[in-house]
Amino acid sequence: MGWWHQARNDVKRWNRNVKLFFLSNMLYQFGSGMFMVLYNLYIQALGYGADMNGSIVSIQSLATACMFIPIGLAGDRLSRKHILIIGALLTGLSFMGRSYAEDPLSLQTYAVITGLFISFYQVIAIPFLAENVSKSERLSLFSIHFSGVLAAQVVGSIAGGYGADMLQTLGWSKIDSLQTVLMLGGAATVASFLPLLFIKEKKKAAAEVRPHPIPVEKNSYAQSDADDSSLSVPMATAVSTPEQTKRSDWLNISQFTTAQLLVGFGSGLVIPYLNMYFTDRFAVSLTAVGLLVSLGQIMTIVSMLIGPTLVAKVGQVRAVVIFQLLSLPFLLLTGFTTVFTIAAFSFLFRQALMNAANPIQSALMVERISDARRGIANSFTQTAFMLGWATMGPVQSAILKTYGTYWGYAVTFCITGILYITAACLFYYVFRESKQMKKESQLLG
Repeated sequence: MGWWHQARNDVKRWNRNVKLFFLSNMLYQFGSGMFMVLYNLYIQALGYGADMNGSIVSIQSLATACMFIPIGLAGDRLSRKHILIIGALLTGLSFMGRSYAEDPLSLQTYAVITGLFISFYQVIAIPFLAENVSKSERLSLFSIHFSGVLAAQVVGSIAGGYGADMLQTLGWSKIDSLQTVLMLGGAATVASFLPLLFIKEKKKAAAEVRPHPIPVEKNSYAQSDADDSSLSVPMATAVSTPEQTKRSDWLNISQFTTAQLLVGFGSGLVIPYLNMYFTDRFAVSLTAVGLLVSLGQIMTIVSMLIGPTLVAKVGQVRAVVIFQLLSLPFLLLTGFTTVFTIAAFSFLFRQALMNAANPIQSALMVERISDARRGIANSFTQTAFMLGWATMGPVQSAILKTYGTYWGYAVTFCITGILYITAACLFYYVFRESKQMKKESQLLG
């Protein structure tokens, strides 16, 4: 339980801004969890087929992806606090509007509006946290941040599924019960802007010039650290120029973005439709779906909190790859089994292992990219991920129509597995750590 005591001590050391953000984030994620676990079931209850659900996911994801880069640029130049406030408030209001939308035009319009404003929180959260803690605290902070996100979503998912089922047992229609619960989720998300009002933000500093470990040879010019992993020359600490920092940043951004795009394609084929997978293949109740999703989040919380321990042993990059590759057998098992117990078990482990890599990747990204470009870096990686979701919605529904509910899901899970393997191999090849970087990661862990 040492990691638990360490996490608790880390929380006590957080400054006021970080604590206020976490309070806001809990409300935001609780409302989002309540809303997202039920919304595609609400679309289904209105009488629409898989095409409409795929269209909604794609439209929302595309709208989100379109906003990531503008919001990232704005976050690097303007007030991150104000962007978070606007995002929290308008996301919640869009949820409330979607709760009672029924015709196709309204459903799609609100999907666009939600997609636009969800991007505010998604892009700004990590750079905001990074600027409010020291480098040595970031991995721990990001692990607790991602775990807190999932914990709040767990409670929201359980509350949403249970609330909808309870209202139906009291005589409410399925549509009325879902609309009411979705509205409550939207209201909780709206309330998340209140703690953000009390954050005290520092003025933007000039673009930083960072000390980098730069390979230096006698009578040679210093080079960027972007390709440290492939060089075996002696290392010396030097200060990179602004131009070198910029080149290094953009090279790292392009590499992170490519890896994330592959993960986004794979994720977009499976993750938005997991609740439909369980209801289609096993005919389970809404409460059971909400509980199962919540248990997956709980297991992910534990795996995220122990992530820093694995990083201390094998380094950041290997820890990411290990988590991702270990999730693949459980992904395939979920896609092919016809036994609910096996499907639930494998889903839980896949969820925990794949998502456990997220805080480690975030810590690695902010470590390798200067503060002046962290917002845009997060924007590009989030854009890549959401483009995967935006493009895979119609593909998923087409595969399901062609092959049916059993083989359709099996095929999509297999394609996702191939994409995840490719992404993990690319990530390791590009970001594999030199011995010097491994020592630094272990010291930070």
